[in-house]
Amino acid sequence: MRRWLTGVALGAVVTTTLLGCTKPAGTDGDLVDGWAPMAAPTVFTPEAGTCHARPQDVGYLSAYAPVDCAQPHRAETLHVGTLDDVAGTSPPKTGSAGMRTAFGECDRRARAALGGDWRGARIGISVVLPSPQAWTGGARWFRCDAHELQGLDTPIPVRRTDSLSGSLDGSSKLRHGCFDAKTEGDDVTEMVAVKCSAGHRSEFAGIWRAPDTSWSAFLKDTGRAHRGCRSTIARFAKVPDDGNLQYRVGTIFYHPSEDEWRSGNRGVQCFLWISDRTLTRSMKGAGPQALPIT
Repeated sequence: MRRWLTGVALGAVVTTTLLGCTKPAGTDGDLVDGWAPMAAPTVFTPEAGTCHARPQDVGYLSAYAPVDCAQPHRAETLHVGTLDDVAGTSPPKTGSAGMRTAFGECDRRARAALGGDWRGARIGISVVLPSPQAWTGGARWFRCDAHELQGLDTPIPVRRTDSLSGSLDGSSKLRHGCFDAKTEGDDVTEMVAVKCSAGHRSEFAGIWRAPDTSWSAFLKDTGRAHRGCRSTIARFAKVPDDGNLQYRVGTIFYHPSEDEWRSGNRGVQCFLWISDRTLTRSMKGAGPQALPIT
């Protein structure tokens, strides 16, 4: 309706001009030369350093309600990046080059913001992309959200009332330490976190970066993961990384999920495992005497 009314008004001006009428006093005859140009449309972009009451899988604008990080929340946006070079009519999917690019940047930014590798702690990160509608409208941002997790076997975001930024600087209660490993045969059924001064048989030793293979190839060769973790344990405990290492200590590893793997996460969490005795101290830097050949 408004366009039609504008058209009539313009038509009346043109008709008046054709009839030879003079323009009104104080006008120059140019209807638009004094109008300010219309602003270019803007695309909503979330902010880093914000916290959120609930984690999001998709960054719907209608659900965007950041809170102060001193208020109860379960997710924190550590970084916001852009995927300007990613083509397509929809956000990148798991396993795509765009998702791997976003995850790689989130991984780097999270480690810098946290003060350490998030995989060595009860922390998870997720990539949050715009909704399909926002992507179609030109949104190319991605959020890097971090979450404190309940535990190694229960990766559920818990409620916090402070920021995760810098939480891994120095010693931190979030870092993985010693565990009372529950086993049935060759299977680990549960890893219960305990103080290293308490009786335990397992301890987190570090992250082994797996080769860039397919998910199925990784699962078919778990022996390679155990070998990689043995080398990680050797560096952690300061023991020789040789053929006798497998007679000093066993290995437990936790690997990324399939979606995480396809997005580029190659970090395997490595834990030393003692089957024949109970430990009451950390094995970090303990040396060959603490882990004798048996």
